[in-house]
This record gives sequence, C-alpha cells and structure tokens, in this order.
Amino acid sequence: MRRHPHLYELNAHIFLRRVSQKYGRALTLATIPGTEWQSIANQGFDLVWLMGVWQRSSGARQLALIDPGLRQECRQILPDCSDDDIGGSSYAISAFELHPALGGKNDLAQLKSKLNSQGLGLILDFVPNHLALDHHWVFSHPDWFVPGKAEDSDRHPGWFFSPTRGTYLAHGRDPYFPPWTDTVQLNLYSVGLRQALINELAQISAVSDGVRCDMAMLALNEVFERVWGNWLPDYSRQKTEFWAEALGRIKNQRPDFLFLAEVYWDLELKLQQMGFDFTYDKVLYDRLRFAKPGDIRRYLAADGTYQQRSMHFIENHDEPRAVTVFGRDRSLAAAAVMATVPGLHLFHEGQLEGRRRRLPVQLLREPSEELDPRVKRFYDQLLGITNTPLFHEGEWQLIEADCARENDGSHHNLLAWCWRFTQQIKLVVINYSPRPAQGRLRLDLPPGAADEVIFQDEFTNTTFTGNQANIADHGFYVSLDPWQSRILDIHTP
Repeated sequence: MRRHPHLYELNAHIFLRRVSQKYGRALTLATIPGTEWQSIANQGFDLVWLMGVWQRSSGARQLALIDPGLRQECRQILPDCSDDDIGGSSYAISAFELHPALGGKNDLAQLKSKLNSQGLGLILDFVPNHLALDHHWVFSHPDWFVPGKAEDSDRHPGWFFSPTRGTYLAHGRDPYFPPWTDTVQLNLYSVGLRQALINELAQISAVSDGVRCDMAMLALNEVFERVWGNWLPDYSRQKTEFWAEALGRIKNQRPDFLFLAEVYWDLELKLQQMGFDFTYDKVLYDRLRFAKPGDIRRYLAADGTYQQRSMHFIENHDEPRAVTVFGRDRSLAAAAVMATVPGLHLFHEGQLEGRRRRLPVQLLREPSEELDPRVKRFYDQLLGITNTPLFHEGEWQLIEADCARENDGSHHNLLAWCWRFTQQIKLVVINYSPRPAQGRLRLDLPPGAADEVIFQDEFTNTTFTGNQANIADHGFYVSLDPWQSRILDIHTP
C-alpha cells in the first residue's frame, strides 16, 4: 500500500442498492460487476471502507422506528420515507456477520479477492465499546457487560436497561453525550470479553485488509476507568491495554493488516504509539472549518511522523456534508488541503459530487439529489492530479509565504507546501480566505537548476516562468483568487 493512501467510504446498503438499480437486478456485494471497483481504483483510491456491513439488531430497528426525532429527520431527507427505509444503527451490531441483505456467508471473502485484484484494499468496521442490546452474548455472558442495579437505573434514567428479570446492564456511552440506548456497554475489564472480541477481530481479518475502529479511545484503560470504574468495584483492573493485546495478536498474523482509529480528545498520538496505522484528524477538520489560515499552518508544522499517520477528512458519515458547512468554494479549498498533506486521505461517498444531505446511519435509501457539476469537476481534477507516486510516496515540506507588497498582509492567508519524489517537484498553494491573496514563497529549488524555471498549473494547464536567481533572492510570486487552489509542476527546460 502507498505511504499516503486515499480511502473511499461507502455506505454498504446504499451503495449496493444504487448499483443494483443501475444494472436492473438484485446484486450482492460479491456480484457487483468488477467495472464498478475498477472505476474507483482508476480514480486513485487505494482502500474502500464499506461502512455498515454487519448484521443489525432487530431491537435497535424497533427503537429507531419509534424515535420521533429520527423519523422526522428521515422524512425531511425522504418525504416518502416508510418503515422499510429504516433499519437499526450500523453501530448496534447483533453479530459480526454479513447482513443477509448484502450477501451470503462467503461473500466478503469473494469481495476482498475481487477488490485486491483491482489493487484495492477492503476496510470494515470494528466496534470495541458496545454491541446491540439483544446480542446473544447479553444472555449467554452477561458478565461481559457493565452491570447495574435497579437504583442505578432510577438514579440515571436512560443509562441502564433490564434484558432479563432482575438483571440490569448499562447502555454504551460516550461520557460527553447521552447513552446509545440501542446498545449495551462492554466490560473491558473482563478477560473473557477481551478474548472474545479479539477472536471476532481475527475472523474479520480473514475477510478484509483492515478495520476502522469505532470510538477507539473508549477502549483505553484510562478512559474506561473514568467512565465506568465506579460501576465495577469487584473487577480487577487490567494492566495491559486492550489495543495492545488486539493489535499484537492480529499484526503477528497479518503484519500488513491496517488499523484505523476514530479517536478524539488529544488521544491520537497515544493510539499511534500503540500501533494504529492511522488515527482520525479531527483537529485539522476543526481548524479548516473554524480557524484562521495561520492556525492551520502552525498545526501542519507539527511532528511529521504524527501527520503521516493521521487520517484527514472534511466529511464522513458522522459529520455534516462539506458543501453545507464550509460553503462550496471553501469546501473545495479545504479538500485541496486535506488531499495534499501527508497521511491518509478520507473521501466520503457523495462528497465528490457535492451532495448536501447527510444520511443517518439507520436510513437504507438515499434521496435523489441534483449533483453539482463544478464540485464534481474539481474532484475529478484533484484526484487525477494526486494519483501519482509523488503525492503518495514522496516527501512533503511546508513552505513559508512572505509579503509581496508593503502593507499587504494577504500572504498570511496562503497555505503552501512542496512534494518531492526522485527528480519531481510539485508546489501546492491555496488561498484559504474569501479575499484575494498574494505573496512570495520561499522555494528551495534543486541546486544546479537552469536560469529559467517553469511552473505549470495542473488545474488550469497554464504555464508561468521564473528566474532562478530572482526566486532565490525574492521568492516566487503568487496571486490567487478567494479560495483558489493551485498545484504547480516545477521543472526546467
């Protein structure tokens, strides 16, 4: 796999429905024509994350059907939404087995083989914190879950449920949000539970090339103790981390198997140090959305190894659509940043066409949306430009911008960096502001370069020339329109 890969997230149920409609017949994941996967590979993707392939809970679906807020959200997206369009949450998993609507027992292995033949890796979900409230372990191994008492349920409404008479178990929970009431909280202090989860991971690793681990930081000992320690006074605290055990076993069997972590709260580096290949970069997302260019630049100047193992995005199934929260022009500038910094680059289904409606994970049918031709054209160009060894295997260097004219501070709005691979150099410059910006870039051109240096803009196919000595003395002058991106190939005659 390339050092700085592209990942494409697809909602498995939505994608299969769309492709089945395209071909006019009911398909399974294994029978999707290879041309569909080849098209994704041709766009420059290395990995496909099929979100939501596992069996969903019937109990979670019943809760979804009676949730007035969810029903209203689904009706706003699909005015003709019916009960058939709503399933349980993709993350209230009743079994780590392929959902019957997506195919049969051997379909994932066949799908993996088909993707691998196209040069693509298959990423699937793994949830370490919770399962569906009617998962069979709830009844066969209740000690594998966080217990409670009737008084706990009374004191904390919505935190606990009673699967059997006299038994109370906790719902899965992020400490900063209400519980997920369609789930049950796993007890990560249970040795038996840990081994059972790792066994599930081993089964997943046989039919995929990696896992995206949902809310991975919740499985850390320090976090689990903070959230659930008071409810587990009789359990011995684990000295080893769950992830150290899990990654150690799976990586020993499959050294190339990828672990991707959804993680927040400044715990990204800790999970990288435990062996995760890539961790969510919510910090960059938030800075692109809320901060000034200088704050973005300072963040990107941080430790290079950390950046190379970060998973960058401006949209995914949990976040709102990029064009709705950034605005179209700013979203394209943010995409150019995200796609050209070191690390893994996550693109979400619908992002490439400018879709505006975020779908709840319970929705099984997508609305018809008019696609944005400008957004599609930009992403077609961006993916084409970055689908080269230089952007995926090269070395990255942040570039500073100086003032172009006295009393003009617009250079502070420029983000710039170079990629180098063998003798190739490409310069990325982005005006991350709603106003025109100009500046002079401190380029480190290769020694012995000719007097004339040619800069070819790969978005517009226009060419600029510069003098080597002048660039060395004064910097390379650039002028960009609001939210404009340029990727310049640098070469000499």
